[in-house]
Amino acid sequence: MKENKKRVSTKRATSQSKTLKEKQEDFIMLPTVDFCFKELMQNDNIRKNIIAALLNLPSSEVENTELMPTILRKESKDDKYGILDVRVRLKDGEQIDFEMQVEAFDCWANRSVYYLSKMYAGEIKEGEGYDCKCIHVSILAYDHFRDDKECYRRIAFCDTKTGKLYTDLMEMHILELSKLPLEEKNETSLLQWMRFLGGKTRKDFEEMAKKNSELEEAYDVLDKLSADEKKRLEYETRQRAIRDYNIGMLTAERRGIEAGRKIGMEEGREEGRTEGVN
Repeated sequence: MKENKKRVSTKRATSQSKTLKEKQEDFIMLPTVDFCFKELMQNDNIRKNIIAALLNLPSSEVENTELMPTILRKESKDDKYGILDVRVRLKDGEQIDFEMQVEAFDCWANRSVYYLSKMYAGEIKEGEGYDCKCIHVSILAYDHFRDDKECYRRIAFCDTKTGKLYTDLMEMHILELSKLPLEEKNETSLLQWMRFLGGKTRKDFEEMAKKNSELEEAYDVLDKLSADEKKRLEYETRQRAIRDYNIGMLTAERRGIEAGRKIGMEEGREEGRTEGVN
């Protein structure tokens, strides 16, 4: 009897060890976690190919994608700092800021306008012209525009009556990964990259890698990144920080609702007492 129990215990421990090993081997970082996205964008080819897809250009036409400091300097003591995820300068001086956002953020539109304006103003030097083009790219894992199904849009200054472009020196590209449609044949490079950035499992990335050489290279980089123990620790630390922040926000919201409910009940009782007196 004791021998049987020992064998069962050994089998269970072996099974659990095997399951844990499989999970560790199956682990893959997700690009929607900003740490992972920033690490991927350190790769010249990934950076170039994503930018080419975004600008609808052949990759061969995108040269010199230089990574820049991501902290936008303050112009005065009352000014705000701006901290970007990834900032890139192209050969012609054009700048692109990429920001990955997983959870809904009420002030996202205002924040992105501020960052884009700050990036543009920061590049204009005394005695120079105003022809420095800046693009802000929002990669969102939630629905920002809730009244339509468009997963990608380009926003620029234009005449609201005629739709005629006023200037393209400042523009925004909004990628809503949560709105990606069902996969179709002959998709654009941008859609394929959006699917990659929104991938959820190793199997997702493996399937995408089979269809596109650019994504195959990106998956190889992602796989090696995920196997790096130090990078994995940093990734999981960032994941926990995001999770803790979201739990804190949810707790604050629930407490606010509860406090509002109690105030409403008290005001209702007070109103009832006043009417009873009258």
